[in-house]
This record gives sequence, structure tokens and C-alpha cells, in this order.
Amino acid sequence: MFSKDNWDEILQALTANVFRTILTAFGVFWGIFILVILLAAGKGLENGVKKGFDGIATNTMFMWSQTTSKAYKGLPKTRRYDFRNSDVAALRNAVPNLLYVSPRNQLGDFNGTNNVVRGTKTSAFTIYGDYPELIKQQPMDIIKGRFVNHQDIQEKRKVCVIGKGVISELYGKEEESVGTYIKINGINFMVVGVYSSKQQGGNAEQEQKNIFIPFTTFQQAFNYGDKVGWMAITATDDASITELKPKILETIKALHYINPADDRAVGNFDLYEQFNKVQSLFNILKIIAYFVGTLVLISGVIGISNIMLIVVKERTKEIGIRRALGATPGAIRTQILTESIFLTIISGMLGIAVATGIIAILNIALDSMPPNSGTMFANPTVDLRVVFVALLILVGSGLLAGFIPAQTAISVKPVDALRTE
Repeated sequence: MFSKDNWDEILQALTANVFRTILTAFGVFWGIFILVILLAAGKGLENGVKKGFDGIATNTMFMWSQTTSKAYKGLPKTRRYDFRNSDVAALRNAVPNLLYVSPRNQLGDFNGTNNVVRGTKTSAFTIYGDYPELIKQQPMDIIKGRFVNHQDIQEKRKVCVIGKGVISELYGKEEESVGTYIKINGINFMVVGVYSSKQQGGNAEQEQKNIFIPFTTFQQAFNYGDKVGWMAITATDDASITELKPKILETIKALHYINPADDRAVGNFDLYEQFNKVQSLFNILKIIAYFVGTLVLISGVIGISNIMLIVVKERTKEIGIRRALGATPGAIRTQILTESIFLTIISGMLGIAVATGIIAILNIALDSMPPNSGTMFANPTVDLRVVFVALLILVGSGLLAGFIPAQTAISVKPVDALRTE
């Protein structure tokens, strides 16, 4: 039950030495502040890194052919081989739970020799032969027109989708691009769409300078036959591409007469595995943040406990008088614990409030930055559950900080307390 007299006494005890009370409360304030800031910083870094995966089907692996390193069935080592169109259907039949198997071919790159011409302008770009499913595996927005479709694949149409970086080099500022023609290695292609890459970081500019054409058109126009340069393979949501990878590699090795023990013959990159490693790293960072914040908080709690011991010693005579007048040990204990909890919660809530204010200011600053600034830090936040846990920690800390002083207070006999000078 609320008692004005008790609270007046508590406030009087805490304000008797304001400077000492502030220094004592600062330990808890700093512990909660550090805990919230560390968790928010970890979340901001996690959001920034995951933003780089935005739009990417992370449950994906990429696979390409390399030179064999072991002899097999009469075939020599250091043998070169290529994937074929038939490999795509074979993988689908042999390995369940594959959502997309996208064969790809590549021609040139933006640092190579000029391979694209429009009128009097010429430049070098990376040309990809792809299936329509690629847009679900690679982060890009179609800002004009459309992407490659299955009718383009079936009819081997000479159409292309170009990036914003291609437009900046081959077109005028207000010039319309969709419906125009460009020459790729001397062959005319009609532009049917313009894309903007979502990728950030060091390769962001390069990713805007790609040109996508139908996979079948690529093979026919550039005399690739049924050769496949590499594949992007995505598993369904209920399966892990990392778990399916051994079966995928086994199937490819069997199709191309590769020694099953030859781990160098088929190059691969498991994006899902790398994504999980990143996620594990952030889980570790979160544990470290909790650990460091808790240690700082404990140091503050110890400080409060020590100060409360001093306060109890200073008030020993007062406590003796109260005991002599009939105050029960429970009443004395409750008052000491209440003082400790009150001081802990007030300082802790102040720490949460200040940390939240700093996080809000930081979010405003980040929101004002350009979308493609390439920052690896985004939207630092703290879950409400974390704040709730912090409050529980505060209450527990207050009880812990006040328990020993409270026990000390009630252990003194009234007669001994009255004799204390």
C-alpha cells in the first residue's frame, strides 16, 4: 500500500547526499545505456549487411565447370568440359526441391573491349544470356518495359534488357531507350526493358552496366551451340540448397564422367551457406552485446549495493529507534529494498530514454542519406522485448543491490543500534 510518509523518507534519504546518489545511479544508467546502444548497433549492422542481400534468393548456389584434377574411366586429368542444356533437365529430375535451375552464359565485361554500338557511340558491357527466372534470383527493378519472358526464349527473339549505366553511356539525357536498337558484336537487338540493380557496395556501379538477352538467343547468335557457362540453382523454401548441394554435384559428375572424389572439377559458391555464416556472426555479436552490457550493469548494481551499505550504517541509530518503537524487521527490509529498487529503476529508465533518443537521431541521419550511399549500417533498433527484459533486469538488480544492506539493517539489535555514535 502507498504510504506518503515512507516515500518522503525514501526521497529524503536519497537527497541527503545528492552528489553521491548521482554517482551511484550513474553505474546503472551507464550499464543499461551501453546494453541498448550495443544491441541497436548490432541490429543496424545486421540490417545494413542484409540490405545487400535484398532481392536475392539467398537459398541459392552458383555452379560452373572447371578443369578435372583426377583421371576417370580412361579419361585424363586436367580435362576441360562444359555444361550442356541437357544438364538442366537432368538436375531437375535427379534432385527434388529445386525451385529454379537457371543456365547462364556470359560474354565480355565492362572492362573489356567495346562490344556494344548504338549510332556513333560504342562501349564495353557484360552480356548475359538468361532465363526469365533470373529476375527472382538477382536483385533488380524493371523501371521501364519488361524483362526477358518465355516467349522470347521459345522464339529466340533478338531482344535485350539494359541497365541504367548502359543508358548513361549510349543515350542522351531525355532520349527514350525502349523500342530502340543496339548492336551487340555486330548483331541488332531491340531494347524491351530497362533495369536498376538493387545491389550496393563496391560492385553497384558495375551491376548497372549489364545487358540481358534470352538464353537461347545468346547460344544461337554467338555460336555457343548447347554450351552452358554456369548455373544459378535455387531450392524451395522447405529445403536447404546446402543440403541438396552434394546430390547436385554428384549428378553433374556422373553426367560428365568426373571422378566422384574430384572436388575441384565443379566450381561452386553456396550463397545460403555464406548467408548463414553472416547470420551466425550477428547472433554472436548479440550475445557479446548482452554480455558486455550485463557486466557493466552488474558493476553499477555493486556500486548501489555498496552505497546502500554506507547509508544503512549512517542510519543505524535511526533504525534502532524505529525498531524500539515497534517497527518490524519486514518493514525495515521493505524500506531499504524500496530505496534500492527506486534508485535502480529511475537511473535505468533514464539510461533507456537517453539511448532511445540517440538511436532516433541516428535513424533520422541515416534516412536523410542517399539510397545508394553504400553504407553498411541501416535502421538501428531495439526490440520491445529487449526493453522489457531490461526492465526485469532493473527490478532484479534493485532487489539484489538492496538485499544485503537490508539484511544488515535488520540484523542489528535495537539496543546495539541505539548505542551507535
